[in-house]
Amino acid sequence: MTEYGRGPGSEPWHPEDPLYGDGGWEGQQAPTGHQPAYGGQPEHHHYPQQPQQQEYGDWSQGQAQQYDQQQYGQQQYDPRYQGYDQQEYGAQDQQYAQQNPQAYHEGYQEGGWDGTGTHAHVPFAADPGDPYGQQAAAYGAEQPDFYGTPEAYPPPEPPARRRAEPEPEPEAEADQKPDWDPGPDQGEHAFFAGGGAEDDEDDDEPEGRGDRRGRGGKGTKSKKSKKGRSGCACLVVVLVFGGGVAGVGYFGYDYYKNRYAAAPDYTGNGTKQTVSIEVPKGSGGAAIGRLLKDAGVVKSVDAFVSAVTNNPEAGGIQAGAYILKKEMSAKSAVEMMLDPASQANVMVTPGQRNVSVYKNIDTKLGLASGATRKVAESKYKTLGLPAWANDNEDIKDPLEGFLFPGTYGAAKGMKPEAVLKSMVAHANEVYGEYDLEAKAKTLKLENPLQVITVASLVQAEGKTHDDYRKMAEVVYNRLKPTNDQTNQLLQFDSTFNYLKGESKIHISESEINSNKDPYNTYTNKGLTPGPIGNPGEDALKATMSPTTDGWIYFVATDGESNTEFAKTYADFQKLKDKFDASTGN
Repeated sequence: MTEYGRGPGSEPWHPEDPLYGDGGWEGQQAPTGHQPAYGGQPEHHHYPQQPQQQEYGDWSQGQAQQYDQQQYGQQQYDPRYQGYDQQEYGAQDQQYAQQNPQAYHEGYQEGGWDGTGTHAHVPFAADPGDPYGQQAAAYGAEQPDFYGTPEAYPPPEPPARRRAEPEPEPEAEADQKPDWDPGPDQGEHAFFAGGGAEDDEDDDEPEGRGDRRGRGGKGTKSKKSKKGRSGCACLVVVLVFGGGVAGVGYFGYDYYKNRYAAAPDYTGNGTKQTVSIEVPKGSGGAAIGRLLKDAGVVKSVDAFVSAVTNNPEAGGIQAGAYILKKEMSAKSAVEMMLDPASQANVMVTPGQRNVSVYKNIDTKLGLASGATRKVAESKYKTLGLPAWANDNEDIKDPLEGFLFPGTYGAAKGMKPEAVLKSMVAHANEVYGEYDLEAKAKTLKLENPLQVITVASLVQAEGKTHDDYRKMAEVVYNRLKPTNDQTNQLLQFDSTFNYLKGESKIHISESEINSNKDPYNTYTNKGLTPGPIGNPGEDALKATMSPTTDGWIYFVATDGESNTEFAKTYADFQKLKDKFDASTGN
């Protein structure tokens, strides 16, 4: 008797051996010689190859695969029996036994089962290392036989003893049916089949051979579901791929356009519609371009920047307001901004008095004469003056000295208070750069307002930077209590001109001495109540850094711009004679 995978010698066949009853299968014969099936009759049966996931008998799919690997080893598996089920195989076995009893009996004893539970021959030696006490696996395989253990799946019955499986209950059969259909979708790639983790779990479910009968219902539904998922997966791939191509194309075109293509620009000198643009101080070409683009003047910032770069005079574009046309070419916009006629600005010059600034604002805004001055007198508290301003009840104009020199936008449609606020804000910005309270103490002045007042006097009487520093020393020397030359009287013609609202007037000494206005420095000691103009930053710096040479007198010897200084009264008389000679007095 020979047993699969066992050594030589006869030995009882264990009834729990998984090969028990399978002696009639040609694929299980020993490799030493091919035994003919069922008593030696030639093999004329050709059955279609079935997937190896099918069950044998009532084994599960995973157990059938393990059985094939352990029992058959390297021997080629006979595909004829893959399509058999238990009923078909048992019927053929019984029919053959009735027609050929002798051949069947001989084949049974010689190459199959002997009816006692043992096999006819044992071609291989036992494996002493088998942990289950079994011999080596069939046909020389190195794997141990796990089917001899009590935990193993029950072995199949011999072919003659097999009985047809009972027909499963509808619910049970439905439970055994897999959720996948090995139909036309089987050839699809896993990605396009839409299989996810849920489908993988379904594919791992064991499938019995009986499930091959009447697949439908659940399998058909799964097939439709898979086709739906396949369509979705394809759509996602197309969208992702198409989106990537579109993105690359867009950024590529954008890169080409920005690097090589000309910037978008209008053509011509613009439409008849005009617009006012206010350029803040310190704005560069790109910042101005953004303002013009937002106002509809130019089509793109890049076009304006390019036009500024190509125009050597574009550096002359300053802060202020401009009247421009809509939809202009960038080149035309630059040229128009350089034209003084398009500049809707109010310019405050160093030393300019407020009364003159108010008139210019009225003109630029198209207002009636005196409109801006009324706003200044009534709304000065809301225009942003610092807390130390207007601390003297005799001040004629609270905004005097705070309309800081510079260029300010003043186009039609703007309100006067908006223009005045911008001027006051600029003054606060400049004055804030200096510690005027500390400077006032150093210069022996009462408050920061007096620093601005001195600066306005220096600005009004001086002509050059050197004049400003000497003029500041003259003021401080005349304010000293020890001054016995002028007795703390400044005696500046500019202050009398201010109170009169005039300039360069010729008045007699009797007229000056009879006027007791607080701004008349011939009759009032000390400084004026407030500034007499708007000093520039040069005069302001000179006020805080005067000379220390002892100057106390000065005379414009040419009657205009040439100012000379003296330390004594005698030197002053010489300068006065020089003045009389130059003017014919």
